[in-house]
Amino acid sequence: MALSGEKRPPGPAPASGGTARKLILALFVSLLALLYKQIQPPPPKIPGSPGGPPVTATRTRLSDGRYLAYLESGVPKEAAKYKIIFVHGFDSCRYDALPISTELAQDLGIYLLSFDRPGYAESDPHPARTEKSSALDIAELADNLQLGPKFYLVGFSMGGEIMWSCLKYIPHRLSGVAILGPVGNYWWPGLPANVSRDAWYQQLPQDRWAVWVAHHLPWLTYWWNSQKLFPASSVIAYNPALLSEEDKLVIPKFAHRSYMPQIRQQGEHECLHRDMMVGFGRWSWSPLQLEDPFAGGRGKVHLWHGAEDLIVPVSLSRHISGKLPWVVYHELPTSGHLFPIADGMADAIARSLLLGDDDGPRPAWGPARVR
Repeated sequence: MALSGEKRPPGPAPASGGTARKLILALFVSLLALLYKQIQPPPPKIPGSPGGPPVTATRTRLSDGRYLAYLESGVPKEAAKYKIIFVHGFDSCRYDALPISTELAQDLGIYLLSFDRPGYAESDPHPARTEKSSALDIAELADNLQLGPKFYLVGFSMGGEIMWSCLKYIPHRLSGVAILGPVGNYWWPGLPANVSRDAWYQQLPQDRWAVWVAHHLPWLTYWWNSQKLFPASSVIAYNPALLSEEDKLVIPKFAHRSYMPQIRQQGEHECLHRDMMVGFGRWSWSPLQLEDPFAGGRGKVHLWHGAEDLIVPVSLSRHISGKLPWVVYHELPTSGHLFPIADGMADAIARSLLLGDDDGPRPAWGPARVR
């Protein structure tokens, strides 16, 4: 006990309010830095770059310096009567072109060009990719390969959605278009709320969240689809619940592709996640606002969809085709999402596009409803 008047030994001075605030701020900044690191995707492994995969494909250089890898099939383009560019879907590449039979290609004189979309397989990524740039890439690819002033287009799934962009931005280059099971954007301007809502709730809950993040918080798309706290996209995970009965019959063709490791070899962000950010992003226009690009001409726009599609709701295609009378709508009553790779279906699609033949041979499950 200290005696009265005796001085106490000096102790540590209490922390000032300013020091405490600095400590809290430093902790907050550290947490932000950690969070930022978690949500940032790793840099893509660009083919041909140090540390990146080797270049094995034939590629062409675009005006902005990016390279697109491509694959040619069918008859030589110099001898072709019909030139088709195929645009692949989500988690796919140039090898996933519409499987038109050799016999039909020879009979009709079909040249088929497929390519890796940006960030997929051996095409350079495009971090500034938009729905417009996808269409302009296709036009430039056609010019580089000297396909002439016009060509046909076929797009499947996410590539099907790109067909709408081509109809808006490069209609003067098109001889005809086939849109196969196209992805739809639930926020397209002019899409009625009840149509969007009905299609929205046909998705699995985890896919609704993944799509919502891609639209509203695109900067969080990588983290959402790579974290383990919540279920991410079931499409990326190949959830079998998304397969219709007929999809289950053809999925071995799609799931056991020998080149699958090449598809995501640059990293998932610049292919899969970028697809989601663009496809479900904020568009300033809608397919509902398009006008007939072939008014008075010979070309046609064909829209195909499986009524049992559990990946992309058919209701959006039904609504759009109902509002655009110049779209020839084919609905396959018992088909799912993977109908283009079913036996005989690719030839039926090609004949319809090139010849207007909607009465040609069909797969065993029956004819499409054509409107």
